[in-house]
Amino acid sequence: MSSQLKVALVVASVREQRFGPVVAGWVREQLEAHGGFEVDVLDLVDVHVPVTLDGSGDTEALRARIGAADAFVVVTPEYNHGYPGYLKIVVDTVLEEWAGKALGFVSYGGSAGGSRSVEQLRQVFTELQVHTIRRQVVFSGVWDRFDDEGRLVEGARYEGAAKSMFDQLVWWAAALREARRTPVVA
Repeated sequence: MSSQLKVALVVASVREQRFGPVVAGWVREQLEAHGGFEVDVLDLVDVHVPVTLDGSGDTEALRARIGAADAFVVVTPEYNHGYPGYLKIVVDTVLEEWAGKALGFVSYGGSAGGSRSVEQLRQVFTELQVHTIRRQVVFSGVWDRFDDEGRLVEGARYEGAAKSMFDQLVWWAAALREARRTPVVA
């Protein structure tokens, strides 16, 4: 088994003119700088699953990618005090493949920085037996945090938060990868 952890970096927004790819680009750079991760960018704009959850579309490919991951980082905005609806459809499309893995959040938005969407998502992922990392990265007023080229302005605070979250993610993902070798007791 490789010592590198496979991390699916989930870009949750599918709206036109979304800011998620800018934030996700920064997160990917931070994951790569941290080391120890093999990153799979899973941009939901490129994933086509039906709202009926009937298994068609990209369902099998999505299951394979989620199943292959040891951990996840979800980059999510906050829309109307909640998380993106399409993210919920994707989460519900793939159930068993999420279980027994670790997940960190990077949220963005206005004054709350997406923190309300994360609090709701913690409940959803707990039900799927995913361990959500306590530390998170929150970009309030996100549009003022990045320059026109997508570079983070005054990034030391955010880099420190990301490192702390990734340190926890490594520990939990490695521990849970080992634990997944033993079948779960029902």
